[in-house]
Amino acid sequence: VVNNFMDAGHEPGKGLYFADGKRKVDYVLVYQYRRPSSLHESPGQHRLSVISNGSFPRVGSKEPEGVKEEHAEVVLDMGPADPAEGEKIMIREEFEANLREAGLEMERDNEHKVHGQGFIRVHAPWQVLSREAEFLKIKVPTKKVCLNSYTLCRCQLSFIISVDPFQPNIPHLQQQSRTKFLSHSFSRDKLHLVLMYLYSIRRNNGHFLYAHAVQPELFSLFQLLHDEWARYGAIFKYQPLDLIRNYFGEKIGLYFAWLGVYTHLLALASLVGIIVFLYGCFTIDSNIPSLEMCDETQNFTMCPLCDRACDYWHLSTACGTARASHLFDNPATVFFAIFMSLWAVMFLEHWKRRQNSLNYSWNMTGMEEEEEHPRPKYETLLLQKRQRKRRNRKKNKSEVSGLLMIKLKKLTWRDRLPGYFINISSILLMFGVTFAAVFGVIMYRITVSALLAMSQDPQIKSNARVTVTATAVIINLVVILILDEIYGSVAVWLTELEIPKTETNFEERLILKAFLLKFMNAYAPIFYVAFFKGRFAGRPGDYVYIFNDYRMEECAPGGCLIELCIQLSIIMLGKQLIQNNVFEIAIPKLKKLFRSLKEKKRAPEERVEQTGRALRQWHLDYNLEPFDGLTPEYMEMIIQFGFVSLFVASFPLAPLFALLNNIIEIRLDAKKFVTELRRPDAVRAKDIGIWYNILSGLGKFSVIINAFVISFTSDFIPRLVYQYMYSETGTMHGFIDHTLSYFNVSHFKAGTAPASSAVTVCRYKDYREPPWSSEPYQFSRQYWAVLAARLAFVILFQNLVMFMGVLVAWVIPDVPKNISEQLKREKTLLVDVFMNEEKEKLQLIQSLFSKEATQTRQQQSPLSQHATEVCLKVSFKVH
Repeated sequence: VVNNFMDAGHEPGKGLYFADGKRKVDYVLVYQYRRPSSLHESPGQHRLSVISNGSFPRVGSKEPEGVKEEHAEVVLDMGPADPAEGEKIMIREEFEANLREAGLEMERDNEHKVHGQGFIRVHAPWQVLSREAEFLKIKVPTKKVCLNSYTLCRCQLSFIISVDPFQPNIPHLQQQSRTKFLSHSFSRDKLHLVLMYLYSIRRNNGHFLYAHAVQPELFSLFQLLHDEWARYGAIFKYQPLDLIRNYFGEKIGLYFAWLGVYTHLLALASLVGIIVFLYGCFTIDSNIPSLEMCDETQNFTMCPLCDRACDYWHLSTACGTARASHLFDNPATVFFAIFMSLWAVMFLEHWKRRQNSLNYSWNMTGMEEEEEHPRPKYETLLLQKRQRKRRNRKKNKSEVSGLLMIKLKKLTWRDRLPGYFINISSILLMFGVTFAAVFGVIMYRITVSALLAMSQDPQIKSNARVTVTATAVIINLVVILILDEIYGSVAVWLTELEIPKTETNFEERLILKAFLLKFMNAYAPIFYVAFFKGRFAGRPGDYVYIFNDYRMEECAPGGCLIELCIQLSIIMLGKQLIQNNVFEIAIPKLKKLFRSLKEKKRAPEERVEQTGRALRQWHLDYNLEPFDGLTPEYMEMIIQFGFVSLFVASFPLAPLFALLNNIIEIRLDAKKFVTELRRPDAVRAKDIGIWYNILSGLGKFSVIINAFVISFTSDFIPRLVYQYMYSETGTMHGFIDHTLSYFNVSHFKAGTAPASSAVTVCRYKDYREPPWSSEPYQFSRQYWAVLAARLAFVILFQNLVMFMGVLVAWVIPDVPKNISEQLKREKTLLVDVFMNEEKEKLQLIQSLFSKEATQTRQQQSPLSQHATEVCLKVSFKVH
């Protein structure tokens, strides 16, 4: 079978092969060992350096040099024996025996050092591969067909591919676009169909396969991935998803396909976000509320921002903040929020279509869920429970004990109850840590604002709010990055306590915990600024204090939306830049440097032995970083998706920065997977699993969040209420004066008023009755009107956007029409193939029977003639 044994032109003893130069190395196991003291090796005894059954020559074959067994006794004196090492050896031997029993062939290195790594090469023979492929129902191509109904379309597609500069330069890409292979679940009874397919490939594409065999360094899969995908020079090319899937498996292939779809659709969102931002730039000089705030003739004297140390100030000094707020708080923002909510739905629907297309092209359409084996820890705890039950019931009858042993087939909720209790309490504790970090930053802003307000330098006073906001966000960013790493480790520990039965259950529970903790960690400061800052600060003369000394902070005169924009932009950009440059580039390089320094500090004799031995590919691969799964990669993108969708109403440029980050992120991940990580195990998968549910939940949650941001954080609703209910001219003139309430400075509490006494009345932003009314400082009618309008907008926005999202999901089918039609046609063609095969079998059987009947008749005809002659002779004699 092709590629199961030595390729043509391969030189024995080199490459990824066993010592016989014929069998390929399919898998490599690595273990740490320490040689025991005074180990006597002989043919009948255990030898650590024995080469297992994989290296022994086959019957009738000549044993190659270098693998002959030496039966002389070897005596080593390596120091005191280690009982734990002996137990590890026994466990390892049992594991290897199970592998050999399953039909795998193994070969190991001789152990020359006192301690180090041992490498076991594993080869899977054809019998094992065919047995497992039939058990897993892996689909394989059986016959190449031409889909006539799509000939013109495919010819046009192949022409576009041949001239498209964005397509990767991969052999057979044009031919693959023209043809389709009928696939069927592998069966050893239908092996001749697979062999016919392989023969047709060799006949039609012999040049490429010959070049691949003779010059593997030019056309190998690894080299193609490196040249056409895992380098920054290919940053504007499409990803070779088929190559990624062939090398890494469907699960990793789906991740990069999902990342590509997400990045492509971010281009549309980025374009609309830029248009919204430019609209704010072009209309900033005609925005009436900003002009009124910047008008010094209005002479709005505002109440102090802090007690005692702060003086009265003029609203015109906040002109810059008001103009900047208009860039993100304008009528186009509402349209953009609706668009992004629909964009999230469109992204998920488009991904479902793309996922189904990949399942079709990767022959995963009929894949069934495989029954997973329990995790080793689960089986260990179950065994311990059985042994504990057996010890507790030794005095009972054996029949009862046997019945109890039969019933103990799984762990119950009582066994997991301590883990659940620790999980709930630990998660609540982590939430408390996150809230404590947010509260600490709030205290920092309050204290630093008061200190800067007491400064004698007018420039420091004027820039106090910007300075405090920027430094507080940077502190938030550092805390988020630190807690992210801590929460990742805590999530793994908590998941282990739950004792999940299978690896899939373990991964899903780990993802949910890690997402919950990291989501709260990343968005808690943003939620505070968007929905809580300034809401509970009180009013002049009745402020809310923390620890009876620190006054709760308020929003800027232009509103909290500009602060939300600063918070979101710094956290998003800082998180992406630091995670990409520090966590994904710098830290792996530091680990590699540390390993090289550690290698130099090894014993001199070990270095001499290492340099004297030719390093094989598995030695080099072992020095790479281990693969930790796709959870960190997905998590990074999911958090980014939250930044793009949840608070996009406050920062329309978020999709643009996400797009620029992802263009680099794809190549960065590709380079990491190809050159810096050990090649992960290929895992079959039909979808991205629980991540799709998280994305769908974030998309629905973003509708609610954006509705509340527009209603309660921005001034969009108060402007509409003023323009259509209170404005005498139907315009925005007088809006600033309408939103400011009056306060009599004589009503300040003792010791909180500024030293200046020239001001009698100051203004503050709120809808309250003036001090001369019958109910001074109570909420006015305007406040309740605005609140009602805000709540009505939230309900209207949510229902409208969700209805439009359902409509978009209904209009876009999950499976592309051409894929569904091709699936139906392929089923018909596949039935025809098997019907023709059965017809040929029947004809062959009939021909065999007819031939046998003819031969029987031919054999019977001479006998009948002879019998006739005998009868005649007898009758003649009688007569």
